[in-house]
Amino acid sequence: MRNNLFTVVFALVAIMFTSCSDKPVAVGEVPVEAQTFVKQYFPGQAITYAEKDWSWFSYQYEVTLVDGTHVEFDRNNVWHKMESPMKGVPVAAMPAPIANYLNNTYPGVVVRKIEKDGNNFDVDLINEIELKLNQQGTLIEMDD
Repeated sequence: MRNNLFTVVFALVAIMFTSCSDKPVAVGEVPVEAQTFVKQYFPGQAITYAEKDWSWFSYQYEVTLVDGTHVEFDRNNVWHKMESPMKGVPVAAMPAPIANYLNNTYPGVVVRKIEKDGNNFDVDLINEIELKLNQQGTLIEMDD
């Protein structure tokens, strides 16, 4: 009985690890919500590469656009990371409190990357300043 249980557990773990890898997918397989987000906030930028990732019992998607912009979507097809080394991340794609803080405190400064970190947002600016903001757009931490 113990050997059977061990075999079943081992098989389940092996299946999990083999299915957890990132898998390239056709652009048409990217959820409509993610495709709509890209069209709205990155107009004229086609998706050139897409991956489907298995994480914590659900799928997540990552897309790369023509200009090198990279967007990761969570299991609800909502972005959780945007990175654009060439043009910057559009502030309009960010929650209003974050966008307001950035527009008021760093007007015109390009955002290279923004990533959700639990209830906070990590923001990297083109001028090498790194910010951590809460959901209300209040600065928690800054590194320059």
